[in-house]
Amino acid sequence: METVTAISPTYDVKKIREFFPVLNREVNNQLLVYFDNAATSQKPQVVIDALSYYYSNYNANIHRGIHTLAEEATAAYEATRNTVKGFINATSSEEIIFTRGTTEGINLVAYTWGRKNIKAGDEIIISTMEHHSNIVPWQILCEEKNAILKVIPINDVGELLMDEYKKLLSSKTKLVSIVHVSNALGTINPVKEIIEAAHAAGALVLVDGAQSTVHLDIDVQKMDCDFFAFSGHKVYGPTGVGVLYGKRDILEQMPVFMGGGEMIKEVTFAKTTYANLPYKYEAGTPNIAGTIALKVALDFVKETGKKLTRNHENDLLRYATEQMESIPGLRIIGNAKNKVSLISFVIKNIHPQDMGVLLDNQGIAVRTGHHCTQPLMNRFGIPGTVRASFAMYNTKEEVERLILGINKSIKMLS
Repeated sequence: METVTAISPTYDVKKIREFFPVLNREVNNQLLVYFDNAATSQKPQVVIDALSYYYSNYNANIHRGIHTLAEEATAAYEATRNTVKGFINATSSEEIIFTRGTTEGINLVAYTWGRKNIKAGDEIIISTMEHHSNIVPWQILCEEKNAILKVIPINDVGELLMDEYKKLLSSKTKLVSIVHVSNALGTINPVKEIIEAAHAAGALVLVDGAQSTVHLDIDVQKMDCDFFAFSGHKVYGPTGVGVLYGKRDILEQMPVFMGGGEMIKEVTFAKTTYANLPYKYEAGTPNIAGTIALKVALDFVKETGKKLTRNHENDLLRYATEQMESIPGLRIIGNAKNKVSLISFVIKNIHPQDMGVLLDNQGIAVRTGHHCTQPLMNRFGIPGTVRASFAMYNTKEEVERLILGINKSIKMLS
């Protein structure tokens, strides 16, 4: 199967758009403008082809078969693990655990490391801007263990109050679980500084990389996080596949997550012994096709060039921000100095859902609501926002359509 070739030494968004077939479709009789990339990114044709190629040519279960199809499927599956290792700069492919997504990765840590290590009176720190997936698992654990969940506050522009964070740290702190990039604000958190302070207090750190992996260069060794989780579908890959990275010595000491096939060495009715890393945490038949296609997606991102892509996305962010700031009654929620290409906003006297419906009528896809960050919305005293999030294939002309669409919708609702 052919893979994508390097696109260009310079950024050619028109060329990039040719790789994404969905961008050719119409919605409500208008060419689609897709600005819901923080929820899920669209897929290049090479990723779609990789899914089809697996099912058409070597569909088989992995690891245990000795026939040709099984060996081909296993080789392709494990090739993704090696690609992920390089993509995030892990020390070993054994530190790469395949999951269904970021949510499962966080829950895996909560239910294994957390249940083994968290005791009554211990403290876990998260932040005000966390996704529900990085709140609820820790609440469940704290309730079960009679531990304490502490929350880092933020300022009015959507940045962590780092002095307050450092005051929360103590000998009772066992884990800091922090989002790298906010899905609702776009804020890029200073994770290296957060990790250094947590380690100095004797705590481990989990980084939620669901939103950062597609935009930022990820180096888990340089970052020195203990865990890092991300989802394939936000990095132009398939849904239903994700990654949990963990430092090897920590993973080896953690109990198993789910029991079943693949995660065992030997089973008797008297006792079961478990497989080595990473298979210890990969029970059952995984999303084989999705995992294989994830490699193609990560290769696509790498060959496009993250630096070139981010420069393009930042240009869109600056342009959209300037245009939105001139719209009467519109307020941007989240104005951090360091942020990715995402804008959340509210408009005076207009419910976000109404704006979302009217934009969809014009062929413009945005996200509306609380974005699974209800505590963050409460912090700003709002029910939700309209969120426009930009990807490698979006254009200045699409931003202009968004601005026109907002102004048209305001007139219709006023």
